[in-house]
Amino acid sequence: MVRILPMASSIRPSLSSFRSAAAAGPPSRFAAPFASPSHNSCRPLSLLHLGSVPQSLSFGLKASKLLRGEGSSTAVSAAGNIAQASTAATEENVLEWVKKDKRRLLHVVYRVGDLDRTIKFYTECLGMKLLRKRDIPEERYTNAFLGYGPEDSHFVIELTYNYGVDKYDIGAGFGHFGIAVEDVTKTVDLIKAKGGKVTREPGPVKGGKTIIAFIEDPDGYKFELLERGPTPEPLCQVMLRVGDLERAINFYEKAYGMELLRTRDNAEYKYTVAMMGYGPEDKSAVIELTYNYGVSEYDKGNAYAQIAIGTDDVYKTAEAIRLSGGKITREPGPLPGINTKITACLDPDGWKTVFVDNIDFLKELE
Repeated sequence: MVRILPMASSIRPSLSSFRSAAAAGPPSRFAAPFASPSHNSCRPLSLLHLGSVPQSLSFGLKASKLLRGEGSSTAVSAAGNIAQASTAATEENVLEWVKKDKRRLLHVVYRVGDLDRTIKFYTECLGMKLLRKRDIPEERYTNAFLGYGPEDSHFVIELTYNYGVDKYDIGAGFGHFGIAVEDVTKTVDLIKAKGGKVTREPGPVKGGKTIIAFIEDPDGYKFELLERGPTPEPLCQVMLRVGDLERAINFYEKAYGMELLRTRDNAEYKYTVAMMGYGPEDKSAVIELTYNYGVSEYDKGNAYAQIAIGTDDVYKTAEAIRLSGGKITREPGPLPGINTKITACLDPDGWKTVFVDNIDFLKELE
């Protein structure tokens, strides 16, 4: 649903430093194919612009006026304390709201060099369904949505083909997509029969028992096949590399309202992963953040674009992102020409996310 643009592109963590897991509709109406990623066509809005001034802040302003009238330095100090307390209360309310917001991963967006070739590979080899396709000749691009179920309930892939562009740089920051299958070996055999590229034969994951394999699609995107029982969400992972894992975890929890599901450190291969999401891994799609010891930055290339997440309020979402240190690249508000409200941002590592109003998204699907 979101057509986006390429993004530009520590200390070694230990598991003890982490908290325990227990304790965009029409494609890129969000951005033109290769334009600037920052589209501020709508007037910037803050949370306070949504309605009347919060009562606590109103009281703070009134108290400040009264105290200034007394001309007392003590009064001025008290007024400042009231204002600070009011601001802190507002921030706390916004960040608490994030935890209660109805959010889920909607789709992941990336670019391919031959749309028909990719659709054929995903449907014949990976068992996906082509959900919809739309061509925008005036803007010279085509989108295709594929997945294992309808967009109103499943995490899906949005492919973007820009006319005349047959190759992209995937970069080193993007890792892979994860797909849960009931029999990894049979799936790999099918992929081989169709001429697909297998980069890691089926076998148990290092240090564990889960059977996995790795393949590449025609554009070089890696897919990890994970052997699992029946699941409502076969498209189950997006892996991104980050330069500071603890910073990333804190941001995804605070700004995105995700839960840290688990972490795993592999000292032998010098990396640590953290699974973040809105539900358990066996039932929901998750983001796998990977930290490679000593690597703080990655080249992101221009192939992978973004993830879209549903929200009940893009204005509050943008405010929470700002409070959490994220960068807003598209101010919250409706897209030109339609009523779908979105906001877009970058996380501390420069990975882009677009938040889409839940009700507007469902209307678009209709």
